[in-house]
Amino acid sequence: MATLKEKLAHGQFVVTVELDPPRGADPAPVLAQARELAGHVDAVNIADCPMARLKMSPIAVAALVQRELGLETIFHLTCRDRNLLGLQAELLGAWALGVRNILALTGDEPARGDHPQATGVYDVDSTGLVRIASALNAGRSLAGRELPGTGFLIGVVANPGAKDRARELKRLEEKLAAGAHFIQTQPVFDLGLAEAFARAVEPWRVPVLFGLLPLTGPNMARKLAEHVPGIAIPAGVLERLARGPASGPALARELFAELAPLGAGIHFFPMGHPERVLACLAGQGEVAEGGF
Repeated sequence: MATLKEKLAHGQFVVTVELDPPRGADPAPVLAQARELAGHVDAVNIADCPMARLKMSPIAVAALVQRELGLETIFHLTCRDRNLLGLQAELLGAWALGVRNILALTGDEPARGDHPQATGVYDVDSTGLVRIASALNAGRSLAGRELPGTGFLIGVVANPGAKDRARELKRLEEKLAAGAHFIQTQPVFDLGLAEAFARAVEPWRVPVLFGLLPLTGPNMARKLAEHVPGIAIPAGVLERLARGPASGPALARELFAELAPLGAGIHFFPMGHPERVLACLAGQGEVAEGGF
């Protein structure tokens, strides 16, 4: 079976899904979610203490998902919690466990989360982390020591709806120059923004997976816009969601159909509900009947 790296290299359309690790030491909840998705998606992302809230190690969860379910994973790695030694050690450990795909992130400030007294390390940002992973791929540590080389597929994040578009594209260009291989975007609810982003990055010839977050109603949409950085919900979307329960699934299907031709794939944010992904991937009639 082709790997995610091979699929992207050959231009095959891919679907990935973001999952949160469990809060405690029992991996059963996230394994249950991943099991629902196995056979329907190409890989699942495992987040790294999202919103600076304590969760199980993403590398451990990624290794368990791959071992138990045979489903490929992309583990998130943030610069918030680890110094230069720790970042490199985590990458080497992930490779030894068979986890081959990474999403490099700077990470939310600890003050946002449930351990505000924690120290944010930030020896490097996400661009620096990409350089570290690229160096390990080339068979050397950040200190220049030769090592057995890794072969990570390195992903980075971008926000098509960033307020400072020029700055966002400049930062993205720096990440790509540092060695990133693909892009996953924040959730997109405005087709015009997605089209503009696709045109802007087209010269770089890098696979882009556009973010899709299935919404259940206007209340969910407002809460996300208020509490999650980088998410903006157009007024037209809120009005449409207010029409009734069927509006959310229909909107998700529509966004999928509109975003798919613009990039190399779709990256879902199901917010702990994999059934929303399956409903979106299913036939239009099944979505309308089953909903979220």
